[in-house]
Amino acid sequence: MPETITMPLAPMEPNDVADAFAYIRARLVGDIDTASAIADNTGPEQLHRLLVDVAARVFIPVTAADNHDGEPCAHSFLAAALERLLLELLCHGVCLNSPTGAADTITRFTDNILTEDGDVAGVLRQLEATGMRQAMAAHPAHRTTA
Repeated sequence: MPETITMPLAPMEPNDVADAFAYIRARLVGDIDTASAIADNTGPEQLHRLLVDVAARVFIPVTAADNHDGEPCAHSFLAAALERLLLELLCHGVCLNSPTGAADTITRFTDNILTEDGDVAGVLRQLEATGMRQAMAAHPAHRTTA
């Protein structure tokens, strides 16, 4: 089981955030050609690591809940349990040790846990934007000048 995350992990690199979410979105809409191109370009092991990083560095910090006083509440324990389950499945799941299984699990987690109105793509866009903001703040050299 992955180690317990007690503080936010360092943000991902901007290109890694973009690659991981591009792959997840391609799988979501059934664009196998794009998903395959991303997997070929990134490499299956590296892509799987990026998808696990998305879960650990983006999903968990964004979905963590407390009672707004910094103290755990019933919902924060449930959120923490679900997040640990997601990481466990992504890291050690028998059929999830591939980028395809990991991306599909992230999509199902988003659909079943994070989405109320069925707009999985919209929630993924919001999570990607959050991950990209974190990455750009941590890695300012990746910023482009206009």
